[in-house]
Amino acid sequence: MANTKSAIKAARKATRAASRNRGIKTALKTLHKRLEAAIAAKDAAAAKTVGVAYVTAMDRAVKSGVVHRNAANRAKAHASASIFAK
Repeated sequence: MANTKSAIKAARKATRAASRNRGIKTALKTLHKRLEAAIAAKDAAAAKTVGVAYVTAMDRAVKSGVVHRNAANRAKAHASASIFAK
């Protein structure tokens, strides 16, 4: 348990941030699953639409500090390679 006022406040902030980050990560995982399903179904239009949404969400997650920049770049590269694979 936190002993000082600043530690108590930091614990509250960490709880709020963890809750927010969990929601963002869950949304990213859902978009990723939709993208994989569209690619597996060979639905190019749906894959491109979901891919754009996934990349946008990933960029927002990087901006808010939920996902590391390099991890997001790697995920976006894999997604685009899957969408535009020949």
